[in-house]
Amino acid sequence: MEKETNIPLSEQEVAEFKEYKRKQAADAQMKENLKVYSQMVDGEVDSAIPVLLSLSEDIKETKKTVFDNFRSIIDMKTEVLQAVKDDQRTHTFTNSKGDKRIILGVYVTDGYRDTVEEGIAIVKEFIQSLAGESNSQAALMVKMLLKLLARNSSGELKASRITPLRKMAEESGNERFMQGVKIIEDAYQPSISKNFIRAETKNENGAWISIPLGITEA
Repeated sequence: MEKETNIPLSEQEVAEFKEYKRKQAADAQMKENLKVYSQMVDGEVDSAIPVLLSLSEDIKETKKTVFDNFRSIIDMKTEVLQAVKDDQRTHTFTNSKGDKRIILGVYVTDGYRDTVEEGIAIVKEFIQSLAGESNSQAALMVKMLLKLLARNSSGELKASRITPLRKMAEESGNERFMQGVKIIEDAYQPSISKNFIRAETKNENGAWISIPLGITEA
């Protein structure tokens, strides 16, 4: 029977073996740390979601309660001031001392019926008629009209530009131009995207300070 012979490792081989064992231990520790991390994330997410869902419901209910409580006040305000309620998108209510106020309102998204394209086409006809004129005033008007007809990222005309468009039509005295603008105005059909509440108090310097109502602002 042959005797086993133990061959001593060189210093380099010993160093390489130690480095190998060190990396093995580091990899094992990394895997364990990642496992613990994953377990911690799972636990905290599972704990936080019910709390945040409850908070979301509380905010929704509080918002509804505030709007419901002010509804009769808005109706009275409309009656007393003889205002058209549907035309007013925000209502501000300030206490008698003038140090607290609540603002209720709605966010409106611009929108138009299909007939808006007919109105735009008529206005562009007028623009083309100006393009043939060789004076600086006509060139400036063309530039302004094209800017007013520019669409937003959603492909809609900005409602805020319709008023200056109408003013330009009236000043031009061109019936066809005015007809196009009227069609655009009649096609306007905005939609309410959501309502909002803002609450503010005055600080010692008399400046209005918003009460943080969103989870981001709190």
